[in-house]
Amino acid sequence: MDSFDSDAARHELPDGSRPAAPPPPDADGAAAAPLRYQPSPADQAEVTLLLDVLPVRLRAAVLEAGAVTDLIEIVMDLGRPAEIRRHEGARSFPEIEVSQEDLDQLVARIGDFGEDNRAGIARTLHRISAIRNRKGRVIGLTLRVGRAVFGTVEIIRDLIMAGRSVLLLGRPGVGKTTMLRETARLLADSRRVVIVDTSNEIAGDGDIPHPAIGRARRMQVALPSLQHEVMIEAVENHNPEVIVIDEIGRELEALAARTIAERGVQLIGTAHGRSLENVLMNPTLSDLVGGIESVTLSDEEARRRGTQKSVLERRAPPTFDVVVEIQDWHRLVLHHDTALAIDALLRGRPLRPELRYLDEAGRPVVEEGDPLGPIGRGERGDRDRPADRDAGRRGGGAEPAWRERRREGREGRSGRRSEGPPEPGRDPAWGSPALGYGADQVPAQAPAFALGQRSGEDRSTAGRLKTLRLLPYGVSQNRLRRSAKALGVPIFLTEDLEQADALITLKGYYRKQASILHEAEERRVPIYVLRSNTYAQIEAALVDLFGLRPARDAADAAMAEAEMAIQLLRQGRRDMVELAPQGPELRREQHALARQANLRSLSRGEDPFRRVRLYREGG
Repeated sequence: MDSFDSDAARHELPDGSRPAAPPPPDADGAAAAPLRYQPSPADQAEVTLLLDVLPVRLRAAVLEAGAVTDLIEIVMDLGRPAEIRRHEGARSFPEIEVSQEDLDQLVARIGDFGEDNRAGIARTLHRISAIRNRKGRVIGLTLRVGRAVFGTVEIIRDLIMAGRSVLLLGRPGVGKTTMLRETARLLADSRRVVIVDTSNEIAGDGDIPHPAIGRARRMQVALPSLQHEVMIEAVENHNPEVIVIDEIGRELEALAARTIAERGVQLIGTAHGRSLENVLMNPTLSDLVGGIESVTLSDEEARRRGTQKSVLERRAPPTFDVVVEIQDWHRLVLHHDTALAIDALLRGRPLRPELRYLDEAGRPVVEEGDPLGPIGRGERGDRDRPADRDAGRRGGGAEPAWRERRREGREGRSGRRSEGPPEPGRDPAWGSPALGYGADQVPAQAPAFALGQRSGEDRSTAGRLKTLRLLPYGVSQNRLRRSAKALGVPIFLTEDLEQADALITLKGYYRKQASILHEAEERRVPIYVLRSNTYAQIEAALVDLFGLRPARDAADAAMAEAEMAIQLLRQGRRDMVELAPQGPELRREQHALARQANLRSLSRGEDPFRRVRLYREGG
């Protein structure tokens, strides 16, 4: 976890003030108080302009309630008490019932409502939204307090200034527009920026834009349905380097954004949605991140991926290079490569995006993730350098220890090929890998491997196994993942042979010698050949790959457990005993013991959690 310096405190605001510095730490080094928004005199003056349009009695009540600087919204509905909303919660005024006269007077004091039922106050950032009845008369108003909060974009300044197109996602009211406005001001200092301001929320109401957008130019939109046309017009007529768009919500706007991006213009936009997956599954907005379509894979490709033939794929390159999920005012999740993140989501792979937030002292903090997800590309941070990897494959350098150990244990076989490990239970060196438990879920009575532990290592080093990149060809990816979880070993599944530490395939596919197998042999990538696509075979290969050793003789322990269960049943102390999950060979031997003892036995569950139940006679 790293921290980086913010220069937000060095910025001078348009009104001459500066953002509040973080609170000084106390004697123990802890922050004295959480970072809070400090309004400038200009902000306070603009809030006063909003209060001035309120009915007299409501304005007095709001001022008497105090904490006007924390005000978020004022809600007025016909025949109901007025209400104010602040960060710490809402408060209503039961003594102030909103009348039609109150609403009409307020509407007369503000600008005209557009087709989107939004209005404002000239040269302020406040937004006033109307609710109308069936006859078109205003019967409710929501007055959103608009503020220019400077320094909010510092936490992602590196992305913005790098010239990459960025999509900001978040729920309503989380601060998307505030960050977008600050982004436009920041970029306008060095580039030609045009803002497409559909509802005048970025640059305020009126023909003169608010000072908060700096040198950026603003284009207003006559009708919300024409936003996409104004977006294209901005590119064609005004030669911008950056286009800033708020609330992309229609399909035509998504298509216009793609057209702009393809012309080489940097895009900064916002959309409603809590996460990248929300946008992907939204048919209207999915084109912003590349869109999805169903495709049919060839037999060869389906075998290589270990999936069914009909799958979902990304349709086109994403419009936005980076996606930022705004979780709250001071907490962001970053997907640095939208294309790879979408590919990972569509193939069911977990994402580990980067997290950025402000700590209690107001210092920006970065928690590095894996922005690409476990796809097998661009994940070399914890691996050998490419030159070292290539040298090892050519035989000109030291190979990973697990490859050397594998070759020593398989005399007479090529390091690039194996006919599959013996069945669990046959060879005492293998034990029984088909446990069906995670590393922290192995019951005391269950025979087990020392999960994630190699010969000569103690338990303290078990959690530090190197993650291996495996390329499954014809082997079920789901079974491979479940087997790795059962053994407690870290793997990433990749489709890139150049990044793979080993290739796992089935005997039938190996005999056909597909092109990818030829390439793997040329690159000296180890090939593990399984006799069948079973959990036992897959787990045995993982045991060999990671050099796991049995914590005790797993086969003897499994049989001892069965004999103990038989004694309990014969003594009448139990009517049924369920044994720990085992591989197929050990289950057969446990059934044989039960038959010799004239007891009834059944296998229950699915691999790798399949286990034997023993029943007393007549039970």
